[in-house]
Amino acid sequence: MTQKFLDKVDMQTKQLGNSELHITPIGFGAWAIGGGGWAFGWGEQDDQESIAAINRALDLGVNWIDTAAVYGLGHSEEVVAKALKGRSNRPYIFTKCSLIWDEKGKIGNSLKADSLRGEVEASLRRLDIETIDLYQIHWPNPDSEVEEGWTTLAKLKDEGKVRYIGVSNFNVEQLKRAQEIAPVTSLQPPYSLVKRDVEKEILPFCKENNIGVIVYSPMQSGLLTGKMTLERVANFPDDDWRKKNSEFQEPRLSRNLKLVEVLQHIGQQHDRSPGEVAIAWTLNNPALTGAIVGGRNPKQVEGIIGAGEFRLNQQELDQIGTFLRENP
Repeated sequence: MTQKFLDKVDMQTKQLGNSELHITPIGFGAWAIGGGGWAFGWGEQDDQESIAAINRALDLGVNWIDTAAVYGLGHSEEVVAKALKGRSNRPYIFTKCSLIWDEKGKIGNSLKADSLRGEVEASLRRLDIETIDLYQIHWPNPDSEVEEGWTTLAKLKDEGKVRYIGVSNFNVEQLKRAQEIAPVTSLQPPYSLVKRDVEKEILPFCKENNIGVIVYSPMQSGLLTGKMTLERVANFPDDDWRKKNSEFQEPRLSRNLKLVEVLQHIGQQHDRSPGEVAIAWTLNNPALTGAIVGGRNPKQVEGIIGAGEFRLNQQELDQIGTFLRENP
């Protein structure tokens, strides 16, 4: 991007739900830096590039990192620890549990107390920290174990292993069940111009109940960055999970790339990338506290960081709204 992004970006922080954490509108998402070779990998990734990307994001003002134990089967958490070694201004570290794997890398689900206790110890060790700032249930599976899982997280909080507890991919009914046991600090759902299901019930519920919302995939896993083309998608490596995703296949792919053209047109008037426009659109929703944005190298980080201070005007929001209505 242009010269203005080489300095710190002016990002106003917001309080995350019932916590004392005040987070920047965008956080660094560490899914892709887990690398390839596992079920939801993004293809090969250079660790030095990942470390440089994390440090660039922090130098530009981002104050939280979101990772998960399962990303790269523990590798993402280890890379985050390496990136933070020697930094005086440590960001908040958020990670997730409930997806476990065996020695062959086969992924399963567990919300059993013993399993979660083992997971938190492994994450603390990999991240090389004493307390996790926000510990989240990654998926509410199996559903019958949600109560046991949430009760365990509440205990881990009481014991000081984690500061706050949240959930990811929960529906309203599951949020209510968790709330009966202990307050939910935050929800992490998918939300983007392409995936808007949470607007109807989930986001209003969180707003009413002071549950912070940090959304993932606001650029739909790279689809709305302006860097995606039919050729690039066709050439995805076999270990890139997006290859099999319906939004990256026809007929949705062409429709989504047309949406990018709209974002490009708006962005050009402000010297912003289509990805920044896409993120700014999600952050315009009052229920949101922040958006998780991945970056695989410093250049990618510089191309999206401006979304933390960019605001769309009503005319631009209407323009995007018209496209979405006409191209559902």
